[in-house]
Amino acid sequence: MKRYGMTRRLILSLTATLIAFWLIAVTAGVLVMQDEFGEIFDSSLKETAERLTPLVVDDILQSKTTTVPRRLQNLTASPESSYLTYQVRDAEGGVILHSEDIPPTPFAAPLKRGFWENDASRFYTVQAVNDTIFVQVADDNAHREEAAIEGGLALLLPLLVLIPVGIFVVWLVVRLSLRPVNELREAIASKDGGNLAPIASIALPRELQPIVHSVNRLLARLRSTLAAEREFTANSAHELRTPLAGALAQTQLLKKHVRSEEAKSRTVHIEQSLQELSGLVEKLMQLARAEAGLGSADEVVDLAKVLDVVVGDFQRASIAPDRINYVRDAGAKLKRRINEDIFAIALRNLIENALHHGNQNEPVLVHLERGGKIRIANGSPILGKEEIVRIQKRFSRGETSRGSGLGLAIVIALAAQMNATLNLLSPATGRSDGFEAVLTFNGDREEVG
Repeated sequence: MKRYGMTRRLILSLTATLIAFWLIAVTAGVLVMQDEFGEIFDSSLKETAERLTPLVVDDILQSKTTTVPRRLQNLTASPESSYLTYQVRDAEGGVILHSEDIPPTPFAAPLKRGFWENDASRFYTVQAVNDTIFVQVADDNAHREEAAIEGGLALLLPLLVLIPVGIFVVWLVVRLSLRPVNELREAIASKDGGNLAPIASIALPRELQPIVHSVNRLLARLRSTLAAEREFTANSAHELRTPLAGALAQTQLLKKHVRSEEAKSRTVHIEQSLQELSGLVEKLMQLARAEAGLGSADEVVDLAKVLDVVVGDFQRASIAPDRINYVRDAGAKLKRRINEDIFAIALRNLIENALHHGNQNEPVLVHLERGGKIRIANGSPILGKEEIVRIQKRFSRGETSRGSGLGLAIVIALAAQMNATLNLLSPATGRSDGFEAVLTFNGDREEVG
């Protein structure tokens, strides 16, 4: 079932309510107006009959007696008279005089003073000359209905303007009223592992204060939980370093003294396991540091020099004496307010991943481009999109490595702190195979060259 937004529902409901109230007001206005029009028309009808009576009586008394009804022109020139017709009748009901625009057929109204009405007209009768002459004036009911309809339409016409104007006003009011809700939504959406600060509730309406308080309590619990988790990770890793180093040293010493090949083989396996465990502890310490939010620095640091040092360390190490191909574009600079140790940790993890996962007989390219972009590419089969997504998760290892599975997770966390973006590509740029990690720094040109 399709659900509409709050803004649309409010606009539709408020506009419909406004139109409904307007129609009710128009209906009530038409009823009142019809009653008032009836009083006005009755007053005009009575006034016309009373003014007409002395004129027709005088005319009858001065004229010769005849049995044929005579036609007379309208005796008044008022606008209302064009809708009125009259007859002068004798005591027996015969028509003596009548309007020129009606036949001599007697009206249906009785010869009795006052108002009388049927489906077609409303009548008013006046008696004269000792009840021997009756003047009857008729007003067509269609005229009255026409006036009521015109009045009702006059009240309905503003509705054509009211509807669009009302929709706009309601939309504007709803938008302004919901602005604090949108601000609160954006404030909540901005919260992540690196930003769990409480939401300020000073400028928010009273109705939203309970939500803000609930969210802030939840953020406080998250801060406490994450802090405890990071502290546990850091403390555990730190406490394990010393005994692991001692165990590794004792194992290496033991390997020199054992004589049998079986014992030496077991000692080598123990040494490899301890080295892997030491590497995992080191990665856990790096992860704890990455999640501590220490990526920024107060001063601008020349990160290109840090990159030179990191690459030089790998080139001198026995793990990759000749595999790293370091390319630095002419004039390429990388200066940012970034902690140099954090930057070095990120680069070491990316280069280690390339060395461990890449084809051992192919070089690893480390390329610093102008504009603050670092490319690290290695030879490998093409990875699918699902595989690229999977290896970014914690403790997710590639098929060609027995590593900790934390390297890319650490780099992703550090990249967010350094205002950088990590993109993983396969195949590598300019190749039909391979894997490439692109670290792009989104900084000012004054800092990134």
